[in-house]
Amino acid sequence: MSKFRIEPHGRLQEWVAEEKGYFKEEGLDYEFVNSYVAGESGYAAVQSTESAAPEVKRGAFENMERGRAADVSCACHWAVNMASSSGHGRMWGHAYSVTPSAIVVAPESPIKKPRELADVEVGVGYHSGSYFSAIQALENVLKPDELKLRYIGQPRDRLAALLDRKIASVNLFGAPLYLAEQQGFRRVLDTTFMIGFLLHKDAELEDVKRYFNALQRAQRDIDIVPERYKHYFLKELPEKYHGMIDVNGFGPGERLIFEPYTREMFEQTHRWMEESKLFPEGQSGTADYSHSIAV
Repeated sequence: MSKFRIEPHGRLQEWVAEEKGYFKEEGLDYEFVNSYVAGESGYAAVQSTESAAPEVKRGAFENMERGRAADVSCACHWAVNMASSSGHGRMWGHAYSVTPSAIVVAPESPIKKPRELADVEVGVGYHSGSYFSAIQALENVLKPDELKLRYIGQPRDRLAALLDRKIASVNLFGAPLYLAEQQGFRRVLDTTFMIGFLLHKDAELEDVKRYFNALQRAQRDIDIVPERYKHYFLKELPEKYHGMIDVNGFGPGERLIFEPYTREMFEQTHRWMEESKLFPEGQSGTADYSHSIAV
């Protein structure tokens, strides 16, 4: 039998579960595979410090659409919702997570309030959490024609472009957000959002349950003493940034919620994406909750 393949998501829980031996205690024969969220596809990938951040019009959804080499992986609940409804795997229906996220600007930026982001480029990852959460948050304070997004790749790409002052603002979550704040970058608009789990079509549900049992134990440990585990954030950031970081100043990041992703949540989320025309024809899924969710 092949090993259960886990794609981490830039958070603490998988590392804590491995450290404590929870996966093995639950009877899971597993291995980690490369994480999409820890990759580079835009500004950081081309290592450009002289030009503007290149546009990258592909993101978490397109990565899932191509097929992920993992039995379980994560992305924002919008992308996982659409991917599962399009037949690119199934969404786990018994848990999700919530991650702190924000649109940030440089310390010297004159932008202080959300309304001042009108006609200002906000760096996001296309069809990814930073994209959907930026739209959802900004549409409450800006007119549609005032919202300006620039697709500059994955979290590391946005962090690098921000630190190099190649874009006025970016939407960040997790360790990159904490790093930016330690460098004096300022939150202008909170964009905290939900993350969903995508299961490979061939994933064994008993192994999936073992995986989540281990993560639930790890979440309890993090809730009790988060300081003990924050050093794992260094695994999620390039080594060139380690000298800039004091993980003691970081928050705990993404928190797992062991509650159902309900039919109402699924349908409301899917309806918003369709009404907002966030996916072109051919990418938008049509399967209903019962066919999209693993319960």
